[in-house]
This record gives sequence, C-alpha cells and structure tokens, in this order.
Amino acid sequence: MIYHRLRIIIIMKVILLTLYLTGFVASQQTRDKQQLMNWCIDAKHHKTEPGPEGALFGQCTPWKERACCTSNTTKNIHENKESLYNFDFNHCSEMKPLSAECLKHFNQDHCFYECSPNIGPWVVKEERSWRKERYFKVPLCASDCDVWYEACKNDFTCTDNWSQNFDWKTVECEQGGGTCKRNVCPADSECQTFQRIFGSAKNFCERVWDHAWEYTSSETYCMRLWFNGTAGNPNDRVAEWKASQLSGASNLFKSCAIFIASIVILFSF
Repeated sequence: MIYHRLRIIIIMKVILLTLYLTGFVASQQTRDKQQLMNWCIDAKHHKTEPGPEGALFGQCTPWKERACCTSNTTKNIHENKESLYNFDFNHCSEMKPLSAECLKHFNQDHCFYECSPNIGPWVVKEERSWRKERYFKVPLCASDCDVWYEACKNDFTCTDNWSQNFDWKTVECEQGGGTCKRNVCPADSECQTFQRIFGSAKNFCERVWDHAWEYTSSETYCMRLWFNGTAGNPNDRVAEWKASQLSGASNLFKSCAIFIASIVILFSF
C-alpha cells in the first residue's frame, strides 16, 4: 500500500513538473513566428502593430513601409524631444552641447526604438510608467556601433547608463507651460568625454541604454540602425533567424519534457 502511494505521488509530481516546464516555455514565447517578426513593444508612443506610414521624418525614413511609429512621433524625435520623454541630450552643456553628428546617430537609435517591428524575439517585460516592455541584448552590427561611437567619443556625458543613472528634476516645460521632469547628472558625477566614460565602442553601445544592444560581428546576423528603406529592411532576416531559433527550441523543449514524463510514468508500474 505504501509503495503504491509513493508511485502515485511520483507520477503526480512528474506530471506537475511537465506541465510547469511546458507552461514556462509557452510563457516565454506565447506568439508564433510571424508575430515575433512583427512586434511593436508595449510603450507610450508605439502603435499596437506595425504598418505603412505615408511619411516619416529624418533618420526614421527607412521604416516607413512597415513601422511601429507614427509620422508625428518621428517629427518629435527630430524637432521636439520634450514632448516624448523630456530627455536632455545636452546634460553636459556646461562643457559643450552635443555635436550634431553625435545627435544624428542617437536619432537613428531612437528611430529604431520607436519604429522597428523586428525586435519581438528580444522583448522582455519591464514595469515602468511609460512602457511595459523593452528589448534586451539585440545584436547590433559592430560597424554601425563603431560609427556611432566615433561620432560621439569627443562629446561629453556624466554617466555610462542613461536608462538608470540620471536624476530627474522638476523644471518648467520649454513648450506648453507647466512643469516637466528632466534628466540631470547625478550629484556625485563629473562630465567627461564619451571616450573617458565608456572606453570603447562595445562598452558604449552595450551600456548606454542598459544592455538594449549587444555588440555583434557585422559578418553575422545583426541589426542595422541605418539602411536604404526602398531596398527593403535588412533587419527582417535577423528577426526571422532569431524567431526560428526560439520557435524550434520551444517545440523541442516541450516534446522532450513530455517524453521524459511518459518514460517515468511507464517505468513506475
């Protein structure tokens, strides 16, 4: 009788473990491959799904055929940043304003963030007031990162993590009246060149937005911040590659879990 009860307990535990494991995989990727390849993050200015836009501004134009951003959002990226996140790129203006060339590359990065539909495989949950999701360790082509860093290395900043380390101060809004929260350098920080703060292109791209990017060889699957949109989006194949990996791994993991559970139950009798 005791042996019979033990067998039942073992079988029930195996079944529960199998359900947990298969459920865990499903919770990681609850959408199919096509959805992963057409994902707009759940955030303040993003559309719910990608689609064509009649016109996008400046550095955002490559995404106009299939974008998670609106035309108005891309206009604000270039002309009125205060209406988006009140983020001040000139937080070290006492040294010198951010150079136009450096700002151009940050605009490209911002356009990718707002517009790209290719980030589904790298999306993780994040509970903030202005977004519920973010992307994490998206492979960025080394050549794109190198050019970005080269444009900014002689500009000034006071921290290496722009997502986490700034203080936010209540100030008068530059447009529309009222008050706004704006990023300011931490009290114990010092404005130094990007080159002094980050030391290398790899550290810069990976750390500036809290590991949104992963520095990746340009010879492998990696994302481009700038491309000729009329020739298609080269980032589509990167998203497809990763989505295929995740889809295949998910199915294999679930099959193995069910197979192991079946074997254990079979030999328990």
